[in-house]
Amino acid sequence: DVQLVESGGGVVQPGESLRLACVASGFTFSIYAMNWVRQAPGKALEWVAGIDSDGVRRFPRRFYTDSVEGRFTISRDDAINTLYLQLNSLNTEDTAIYYCAKDRAMRVTRTFSDRGQGTQVTVSS
Repeated sequence: DVQLVESGGGVVQPGESLRLACVASGFTFSIYAMNWVRQAPGKALEWVAGIDSDGVRRFPRRFYTDSVEGRFTISRDDAINTLYLQLNSLNTEDTAIYYCAKDRAMRVTRTFSDRGQGTQVTVSS
C-alpha cells in the first residue's frame, strides 16, 4: 500500500521559515512526479508545487503556484524516498494543512493517486 507521511509543520511568525518532509513507501518513488497541496480553513484544496521524476531529465523540472513562487522550494531525494518543501517568508495566508500527493505520471500533471494525512502550518503573529 502507498504510504505518504508528512512532518515538519508548526506555528511560526510571519517572515519565518519551515521545512516540510514527506517519506514515501509502497511504490517506486523515483518514477513518479510528486506534489505538495494545501487546504486552508474553509477553502478548497490548492495545488502548491510539483516536481517531475528524475527519470524525465537530469534536473527535474519544478513548478509552483504563483502565490508561492520565489518563496517555496520543492525538492526530492530518491535515495531515501523523501519529498521536501522549503517554506520561506511565510505569511498568514500560508496557514493551511499541507499534504504530500503522489502524481499519476512521471511528469507533473497535478492529478493525484494518493495523498498523505497532512501536516499543519500556522503562521501567526
